Amino acid sequence: MSLDDQRSRGFVLYRRLFGPAKTSALAQAAEAVLSRVTEQALKGQTEVTVWPDGHRLETADGSTVHWDPDARPPAVRSLAPVTHLNPGLDALWTDERLTAPIRRLLNTERLGPFTSKLNFKRAGVGSEFRWHQDHPYWYCCAGPDAQDIATAMIFLDEVTADNGAVEIVPGSHLAGPAPRDRAEPTGLLVDTARTDVSGAVTVEAPAGSVLMFPGLIVHRSGPNTSTRDRRSLLLCFQPGGRPTLAQLPYRPERLAELP
Repeated sequence: MSLDDQRSRGFVLYRRLFGPAKTSALAQAAEAVLSRVTEQALKGQTEVTVWPDGHRLETADGSTVHWDPDARPPAVRSLAPVTHLNPGLDALWTDERLTAPIRRLLNTERLGPFTSKLNFKRAGVGSEFRWHQDHPYWYCCAGPDAQDIATAMIFLDEVTADNGAVEIVPGSHLAGPAPRDRAEPTGLLVDTARTDVSGAVTVEAPAGSVLMFPGLIVHRSGPNTSTRDRRSLLLCFQPGGRPTLAQLPYRPERLAELP
């Protein structure tokens, strides 16, 4: 696929970009980071935030735990940021397998980190993430610079439709910020009554594959109804020299500047 085709489609999938040994090592690092942070969270050694949609977030070790709202017993939906907690994860910021295509996608020679995240869709309990763009949340922090952020999503497990694969609307980034669902408490999700998602494709891939996409692409992921975990590591890149997400305040009033 040519670079022009990638940019018009809005995403690209690199199958088995990382081999089995590397993927296994990244998965072990992800579980180690999870254990370290959640141990503190379960002891109450955290700062607690409850979002308008009722989701509970706790911060420890510079990482925020987002609990899966419907999981019993409790299960973690995501951690962010995470790379600062493990040298093996931190080294990925300069891994050419990631940085070379991301530089092309962002059309910049110099990259820097914006944020990192671990998603855990545990077998049988991992919940749906409704249609959204990453851009609105980032815009509340980075303002117009949010349009220059792209994500490399490393699949630590095989991804299938039944374990919560990502669904993406090709070309949706070209329309810019999508209309938001004003009835949804956070104000961050896409209004599907005013956004065409009928052309969405489901991204199924083997472990070690990497999905790359800009913050304006419209996407979702379904629940994990399988007996297999679906874990992923996300590195969000931006042009070098800009502040990271952790260095920026969240300003919800900026949502009024978006559709």
